[in-house]
Amino acid sequence: MSARQWLLVRVVYGSYAWTVLLAICIPLCLVLAITPRLHLRRQVARGAARLFFGTIGSPVRVEGAAADAHYPCVVVANHASYLDGIILTAALPAGFTYLVKHEMAAVPIAGFILRRLGSAFVNRDDMRHRKRTARSLVSLAVRGDALGFFPEGTFDERPGLKPFQLGAFSAATRASLPIVPIVIRGSRAKLPAHKLFAAPGPLHVRICTPLDSTRHESARELMHATRRAMLEHLDEPDLAHPPAATSRGAAAPSRARRVGDG
Repeated sequence: MSARQWLLVRVVYGSYAWTVLLAICIPLCLVLAITPRLHLRRQVARGAARLFFGTIGSPVRVEGAAADAHYPCVVVANHASYLDGIILTAALPAGFTYLVKHEMAAVPIAGFILRRLGSAFVNRDDMRHRKRTARSLVSLAVRGDALGFFPEGTFDERPGLKPFQLGAFSAATRASLPIVPIVIRGSRAKLPAHKLFAAPGPLHVRICTPLDSTRHESARELMHATRRAMLEHLDEPDLAHPPAATSRGAAAPSRARRVGDG
C-alpha cells in the first residue's frame, strides 16, 4: 500500500472511530451523571470502552494473569497513546482509581467522564500539589483501594519505555500491596502522539506476574524489578538505560539493551 493510500485509509478509519467515540461518550455522560454509585459508574464505563473498541474492529485482547485475582493492587502500565486509559478501562476490573494529569480535567466530555469515575488529577509542575495527591493516593491504597498508574508520566512519538516516577511504587510499598505490571501493545501504532486520526490495528494487554512489594527492600528496588518485568514483554527499547556509546566506525545496536539482559 502506498503512502497516499495509507493516509486515505487512516483518514476514513479515523473519522469513523471519532464518530463511534462521540456516539458512545455522549450517552455515557448522561448515564454517569445520574448514576449515584461510583463502582456502578465504573462498570458502565468499562462496558462503554469495550463497546468502542469492538465497534471499531479492535477489541482489546488480554493475555497473562488475571488482575482481579490480586485485587486490591497497584497497576502500572506503559504509556504510548491517548487511547491507553480507555484500553485499561476495557481490560481491567471496574474498581481502579487512575492517576491522570490535571490538564485532562479541562478537556470537554473527557474531563467530566474522568471526574465521575473518581480519577485522581495531579499537576506534575506543582510540587505541593504532587505531594498532596501522593498522600491522598497512599491513603486510598492503605484503605485497600486499587490504583492505576502510568509511571512514565507522559508519552511522545519516540518508541521506548521512559524513566519511571516513584509515586506508584511508594504507594504500593507503604500499603503493602502487590504491583501488577501491565504492557500495552498496539496503541502507539494505532494513535501515536500528535496524530488526529487513528489507524486500523490490533490491541493487546499483557498482565504480568504480580510483584510482592513486601519482598523488596525499597520502593526504588520495586520500581526496577517492575521495569524488568515489563521490558520482557514490550518490544520497545529501555529509554532509562540507553545502550553504551559505540566507538567510531562501529555499528550502533538496532535496539536498546534491556535491563537485566546478560
